[in-house]
Amino acid sequence: MVKEEQKETFEITEEMSGKRADVVLAHFLSDHTRSQIKKLIDENNVLVKGQPIKPSKKFDKGEIIYVNLPAPVSIDAEPEDIDIEVIYEDSSIIVSNKPAGMVVHPGAGVKTGTLVNALLYRCKDLSGIGGKIRPGIVHRLDKDTSGVIVAAKNDQAHNSLVNQFKAREVKKRYLAIVEGNIKEDSGSFASQIGRDPNNRIKMSSKSKAGRESLTLWNVLKRFNSTSLVEAEPKTGRTHQIRVHFSENGFPILADKVYGHKKQRNEVLTKAAKEIGRQALHASKIGFMHPETKKWVEFEAPIPEDMQRALSYLEKIQD
Repeated sequence: MVKEEQKETFEITEEMSGKRADVVLAHFLSDHTRSQIKKLIDENNVLVKGQPIKPSKKFDKGEIIYVNLPAPVSIDAEPEDIDIEVIYEDSSIIVSNKPAGMVVHPGAGVKTGTLVNALLYRCKDLSGIGGKIRPGIVHRLDKDTSGVIVAAKNDQAHNSLVNQFKAREVKKRYLAIVEGNIKEDSGSFASQIGRDPNNRIKMSSKSKAGRESLTLWNVLKRFNSTSLVEAEPKTGRTHQIRVHFSENGFPILADKVYGHKKQRNEVLTKAAKEIGRQALHASKIGFMHPETKKWVEFEAPIPEDMQRALSYLEKIQD
């Protein structure tokens, strides 16, 4: 059965005490934009002691916020005969290799050509929990990030996968080409990530209401001006890997949002041109199979555009 709405409850901590409601909600609902949060408040979906609040309300420690998250407005994603690479499929899940440039599910301004449209055509039994906009979807990849993604084909599988993601039990690995040479062979980046206060399309550690984030990484190969790294996000913040590497001085190659506006040298310019999108690929995912209860792992090979960039970098290095 499709959920009509989702209810969330939050308790104000000492850190949040005295802050405006819209700032506090941006912290708790980091996947929502400022306009979405304002709409929740304006439509009386945020309650304290049973009463609606204003965006300017300041909270006291210990106050409880009740948030109703209305079901997505139905736009009835239609099945489309779009060729997708299926890595694995059974009665519970389907694992595919999403190409760069494909949006995961319909949203503002995008109603067709998404992964959901393709999955609806291929699978007649996708989980209904995600609603009509994103049936079966339990996690996302950015439009220009390629790689492995899993979808649920029934509600039991959907619940199992969602719970594993929430408990941070799902293991994810990404491959990225980053600008610069990282001296250490491995390490981690940790910060509080939230909406950038100066640019709402970006995420940033400068947010006053960020949420903890942790990315482990190791260097696989170094080139003259770049490094090939494997990253393991231990948390699932929006744009987490892109933010962490950018803010630590190693932006992902060709990242139009978090990278340099102009490439710093000819090698980076040529390598970026070879790929034309952020050089980030979801290479592996592992989780407990919802039905068999056995650990499974799936892998998507490095895509052709990233391989072209790597071949160029290797050639220049030689």
